Amino acid sequence: MKDHWLDLDLDYEITSMASSYVYMYTCHEEEAQLCQLELRSLFGMESSSSREHRIHLTESNLGANYVISPIRIDPSRSPFIKLRLAVSLAADTVQVLASAVNAIELQDASFKVVYADIDKSINYNEQRLIEREVGACIRGKAEMRYPDRLFGITRLDGRWLFGECVTNEAVWLKHNTKPQHYSTALSTRMARAVANIAVPFPEGMTAIDPCCGIGTVLIEALSMGIHMIGTDINPLAVRGARVNLAHFGFPDAVAIQDMRTLTGSYDAAVLDMPYNLCSVISPAEQLSMLESLRGLTTKAVIVTTETIDELVIQAGFTISDRCVVRKGSFSRQVLVCK
Repeated sequence: MKDHWLDLDLDYEITSMASSYVYMYTCHEEEAQLCQLELRSLFGMESSSSREHRIHLTESNLGANYVISPIRIDPSRSPFIKLRLAVSLAADTVQVLASAVNAIELQDASFKVVYADIDKSINYNEQRLIEREVGACIRGKAEMRYPDRLFGITRLDGRWLFGECVTNEAVWLKHNTKPQHYSTALSTRMARAVANIAVPFPEGMTAIDPCCGIGTVLIEALSMGIHMIGTDINPLAVRGARVNLAHFGFPDAVAIQDMRTLTGSYDAAVLDMPYNLCSVISPAEQLSMLESLRGLTTKAVIVTTETIDELVIQAGFTISDRCVVRKGSFSRQVLVCK
């Protein structure tokens, strides 16, 4: 598979890299593996080998890290990406970069310059000075609260980068207020990441969540423009999912159905295996569910609290990538299966 990652070419005093994007992301250590798996999916990497130099993850609980790619992703797609910097200029010094931004044409639009905190050696006061120094060289009206255009500046590998900036709107946080809840449902953050892992490029894709519960994954998928439907064998769960979907203005995309009776073909599927005390199922039943899933799709993201690798393989899947998500002593496995 073609490597989509791009190294910055900074051989010139001022370097134009209009097709390059720098993404800054943050994650807690308990979600670090999930974050990396989502990044691999969104930026076109198939497995976890041979890219430690391309995805940078610190050991701190909330370390700021970055990805460089030519792929344009809306930062709000991810619960981990903080911002996207569309690199247009690079220079050895802030002063040289500042002199170059004078050529930017704003056409009466207001602007703001923010520092992307990737290089931790630059303290808060220095960051504010850099913002002011660069901003002062842009011809236009500075607006701190509601600018028409947002620009970002950062230092990466000793070079200064500048360009248009887009920040994450944290859409998934609004979905925490859904009317119907399950204590064992995935968090909205995890649900959003799982939907992205299943369908990183939504255009023309169809997906299904055959055990959708109250629609946690379904809501995140629909909010990102992923064409996904949901089913569940539990009428109460489907009723709750419909209430939640309607609450956020999404169409009724759920139906009552045992996934083992489903037919059709989908580009991807998400299956959160039942695991609470009311949903104890035997290995034979798990295998039956997985075999039915295999009949529906060639790609599935399976979430499980148990190790079910042998059953997944027996059902006809190959596990191509995986991660573990922990919350205290409780953990879930996320398996990418093809």
